Amino acid sequence: MTEEQGARPVVRLSKVRKEYSDSVALTGVSLRIQPGEAVAVMGPSGSGKSTLLNMIAGLDRPTSGSVEVHGEDLGRLDEAGLALFRRRRIGMIFQFFNLLEDLPALDNVALAAQLAGTPTWQARSRALELLEELGIEGRKNVYPAQLSGGERQRVAVARALMNRPALLLADEPTGALDSRAGEQVMDLLIDLNQLGQTLLLVTHDPVLAHRCASRLVELSDGRIERESLLEEPA
Repeated sequence: MTEEQGARPVVRLSKVRKEYSDSVALTGVSLRIQPGEAVAVMGPSGSGKSTLLNMIAGLDRPTSGSVEVHGEDLGRLDEAGLALFRRRRIGMIFQFFNLLEDLPALDNVALAAQLAGTPTWQARSRALELLEELGIEGRKNVYPAQLSGGERQRVAVARALMNRPALLLADEPTGALDSRAGEQVMDLLIDLNQLGQTLLLVTHDPVLAHRCASRLVELSDGRIERESLLEEPA
């Protein structure tokens, strides 16, 4: 469905520019992501991929231009508002999992909802449901150091989904995994997108991009060089 047909984009970037003291990371980037889309962003190191992701996640602010996510103009939010927005509306998956080593899997997942104000019993109940859906409920009491890479990334995916985010951001989600675990995470991302989860992937891996996304955005020197449609994930 096009924007003209009435679907509000989940992500709307308008002429976003980001300058640092000694460099320009993004130069006038405009981008729309529709509900239920799976979009991959690729480009060489230094092309602006991470900066773009940080803008959409509300982790950084543009020098000029605007960023709207799920109808919220992030430029109008103060730091506390951005933190609350991230907890409630954004799910993030990282290359190196970012799990808390002193908490078992279930508590790592539940914490995301507890921080957003969900009662502990309710958070733990949903966390267990997600671990069951992802096939690792038997590892709920295991600490991250005792989990395999694939298991850790599944815990991280469960954590990202805890608050039913409008948008799931994945930053090199298979980068730290062996090929088998990487395949499993790709299949999981495809399944989530087919269930309606809007997905933005940042990756160096063309296999991940082409398997999991229906649109490819290529960045170079802080600007979008080209966009292309891919085959629907299957």
